[in-house]
Amino acid sequence: MNSKTPASVYSQVVKVTHTYLGPAAERFIDRQVENHLHKSPSKLTRSDLAALIDWIRVIVSLITEDTEIVEEYISELNKLTLPKSRKSEK
Repeated sequence: MNSKTPASVYSQVVKVTHTYLGPAAERFIDRQVENHLHKSPSKLTRSDLAALIDWIRVIVSLITEDTEIVEEYISELNKLTLPKSRKSEK
């Protein structure tokens, strides 16, 4: 990807997830998109994020009882739902 090509929604979600799940991030996101959104991860769109984030919150809450980490992760994912200009303001 060259520097002028924006990262896909999928790659942005995987990048955020990698911070919390490490090398399992891509496989985790693939599974959530395929099983809960019933689509190919490469077809993930910004309009899919609300539903995906809801599923991720449920699954990650089952993995850890650390609500602070769960909320931090969800907060980072929610930033991806903001229009580009709004993200730069925060």
